[in-house]
Amino acid sequence: MSGQFVITGTDTDIGKTVFAAALTAALDGHYWKPVQAGLAEGTDSETVARLGGIDSSRILPERFRLQIPASPHFSAAEEGIAIGLDDLVLPEVDGPLIIEGAGGALVPVNPDLLFADIFAHWGLPVILVASTRLGTINHSLLTIEALRSRGIGIHGIAFVGPEQADSEQTISRMGDVRRLGRLPVIDHLSPATLTAAFDANFAVADFAP
Repeated sequence: MSGQFVITGTDTDIGKTVFAAALTAALDGHYWKPVQAGLAEGTDSETVARLGGIDSSRILPERFRLQIPASPHFSAAEEGIAIGLDDLVLPEVDGPLIIEGAGGALVPVNPDLLFADIFAHWGLPVILVASTRLGTINHSLLTIEALRSRGIGIHGIAFVGPEQADSEQTISRMGDVRRLGRLPVIDHLSPATLTAAFDANFAVADFAP
């Protein structure tokens, strides 16, 4: 199965990287985090490799590795680095490619460029990852509007967290977006438990190009 997806979120620290690890493993794909902000506590690429059981050959190197764990526009400026649209060229791989942004869709990469602008330039379908915690309806619908206003195709929405059936249904209906599934809280994360949770709550066929 081939397919390329951009993974973005409604906020930071909502489980986007864990979902990306599960999807990369399920599709036997490659993973790319073009901009990593914050290195001291490990990188998202390392997390995906560990949790997804992904071979290092399928983890593409980051284009930018920023030391400061903050919005990329701030981290890059503090480190004297300029990130432009031309610096973030899509890599060529044989097979599926999962690309993860940093934080939410409207996180700035430089003072004039948002991740959503980059997504629009790439023209790839986006999977929106949303927490099920309080506030998710507002955050999800705002993100959906922001993506669509830029002509970005939304492949679907994946929820992470305890079940909140009404919130999930409301977002899917009002946002007119496909609910792909929900990744529950996993007490002991490992490649085996993550794979089992993904298989139980998502259908790989829903990620067909």
